[in-house]
Amino acid sequence: MPRIPFRSALCAGRVLAVVAALGALPGSLKAADGNSLGELVDSTKFRVCSDPDNLPYSNKAGEGFENKIAELLAGKLERDVTYTWYPSTIGFVRNTLGARVCDVVIGVPATNELMQNTNPYYRSTYAFIQRADTDHVVDSLDDPALKEMRIGGVANTPPVTLLARRGLIGNLAPYHLVADTRYDHPAAQMIEDVASGAIDIAVVWGPIGGYYAKQADGALRVTPIKADEGSPVRMDYLISMGLRRGEPIWKDQLNQLLREEKDAIQAILLDYGVPLLDNQGNPILPKEQQQGGMVPEPDGYRMADFRAPVPATLDGADVLTTEQLQTLVKAEAPLLIDVMPAPRKPKDTGLWIAPKRDNIPGSHWLANTGYGELSAEFADFFEDELARLTEGDPSRRLVFYCEADCWMSWNAAKRALALGYDNVAWYPAGSDGWKAAGLPLESAEPAPMPDFLPLTDGSNRTAGLQTLARLAD
Repeated sequence: MPRIPFRSALCAGRVLAVVAALGALPGSLKAADGNSLGELVDSTKFRVCSDPDNLPYSNKAGEGFENKIAELLAGKLERDVTYTWYPSTIGFVRNTLGARVCDVVIGVPATNELMQNTNPYYRSTYAFIQRADTDHVVDSLDDPALKEMRIGGVANTPPVTLLARRGLIGNLAPYHLVADTRYDHPAAQMIEDVASGAIDIAVVWGPIGGYYAKQADGALRVTPIKADEGSPVRMDYLISMGLRRGEPIWKDQLNQLLREEKDAIQAILLDYGVPLLDNQGNPILPKEQQQGGMVPEPDGYRMADFRAPVPATLDGADVLTTEQLQTLVKAEAPLLIDVMPAPRKPKDTGLWIAPKRDNIPGSHWLANTGYGELSAEFADFFEDELARLTEGDPSRRLVFYCEADCWMSWNAAKRALALGYDNVAWYPAGSDGWKAAGLPLESAEPAPMPDFLPLTDGSNRTAGLQTLARLAD
């Protein structure tokens, strides 16, 4: 959508005229449904701006993953999906969102400047596509084997740019960057050329490569491309939804839906072969590729990479959903133990601002007690605090948490079981899940900590301190 020409609108009257003409002035004329013209024209429909022939994203038959996501969200809003079709080429935004004939583009880069963005709802990456029967699997742009390969790639995309810098321009079989999808599908052609042997390997945006590779019934292999260390050129990107500017209510509504339907959306994307990354850049595997359909419990404590997918179980403890925790809090007032890391007060310092964070009301914040291996001082601190809070009653109900995908709460709950507490629960969704459910949080400070590092001098030390720095930032 074109930006309002404020520089040329030098007088207030002209500014108001321009804004009103675009229908973006809060409190101006009302539409028939009661919304201001700055919000949706028709809030009874879920009006999608989409490409009519651009799989795996969308097509008129509703076969793309963006079609499925649109249907999911429309169902939650109890609205029918309607489409404005326009090819993904020059003029797409102007003739769809800009013309106010539709209200949302299901997938756009989170840094898109032509539209307002929702919060990102998935993260994907460029990938290598090879035949599954290949003798050598390439997973890095620095693999020497690439020098002997015919490489398919779309000009001016990040991996092709980096391959050119490595002197491999002569190995590249170029495919078009911008295509009118009514006539040309260069990425699909590239994958077909890998399967036929016309080229040895393709470097392509993961959602496209993963989808077409999946159609090959196991004949093709998808390998996410590792990031180029120290390079400003990145391989992975966050994807959001695109809206018109000046529509905050619509944006908030979609952001809430994206939070609530995160798991369902992720399942759709994985089913289409989209390579997904978590917040730490680790691959998110489909459940059928995980052991037993879930992350397995380790024999001991988790010792590193504390922000990663967690198990669905904890032997000896109850695992609570948000709804179950709500019921428990109302019924028996359990002891809520937050173990989110936090910096300690440095010795011999003057000015010190204690760390704060928003946690579940009534919680006790025992920071830094969820590492895999604690220093003696922090192990004693954890044991003493639990004894104090429970008044020495090992049957007192304890609920441990931090944030979503945080192994520290799993470790802490397991540690409490080892100390003899027999009524332990673990809330893996943490403060993130509580907030996503629309439940209140309150500002908190950690309990006073020992004047020692929380970790031993073992191998857990470096990874633990890095996690502490990142989570406490």
